[in-house]
Amino acid sequence: MLRTTMELFRLDQKVAVVTGGSGLYGAHISRALCEAGAIVIIASRGLEACEEQAKQLRSYGHRAAAQQLDLASEQSIGEFVQRMIAEYGHIDILVNNSVSRTGLNDIEQTTSEGWLQAQQVNGLGVMLLTKAVVASMRERQSGNIINIASIQGILGPHFPVYGDSDMTSGIEYTYSKWGMVGMTKWLANYYGKHNIRVNCISPGGYNPINTDREIQSEEFLRNYMERTPLRRMADDDDIKGAIVYLASDASKYVTGHNLIVDGGWSSW
Repeated sequence: MLRTTMELFRLDQKVAVVTGGSGLYGAHISRALCEAGAIVIIASRGLEACEEQAKQLRSYGHRAAAQQLDLASEQSIGEFVQRMIAEYGHIDILVNNSVSRTGLNDIEQTTSEGWLQAQQVNGLGVMLLTKAVVASMRERQSGNIINIASIQGILGPHFPVYGDSDMTSGIEYTYSKWGMVGMTKWLANYYGKHNIRVNCISPGGYNPINTDREIQSEEFLRNYMERTPLRRMADDDDIKGAIVYLASDASKYVTGHNLIVDGGWSSW
């Protein structure tokens, strides 16, 4: 039976895991999936923040739960996936959103310890979680993985936009995000025969609407917006449509794709 366009975007009864699901982007990813009908598990090291986010979503009538997950621990990852399978039976959607920013700046300041600390989460942790989840998806011959990368996974950082502010972009972040885009394509090509889709979203700069936290410096905001065709940074809503599209059957013939959501930043 043919479905309507809006029915294709529904995620009713789908079980979705969002790592870093209580963070700046993660909170909106979690809410978008809930609003489309999914059962959302918000997972990160900070269980209290996950609980608060899940509680808020439940207050709106959505189905959400919190789980502790430390991507720097292989034991934590294994136990987490076992708990999810035991409680929900399967995982339909995995959103790899967590990222570690260790504050590394230029390569001359980077230490072996700092580099390995960053990649413990951004490289090894993401791989181990994906490995565990994709194994269960392969058994069911069905699954959907979405990796949250960055425009710094397709372009090098444009350092002049930071001006004289204290802001910068660490080398470990760029390295991780380029790797995430490549991993997306590898997984999509390898597991497509098992009806597992793997896609990526590369968001541009983000300036939250509703927060008391100072996220960006005024100088950086001004420089960034001047260089962006839409003359603004992403807001709270701009990730939501992209995530629901890739998580749903609206994109059921899309895999190995990197969806760039950057207001035109990368189009110059």
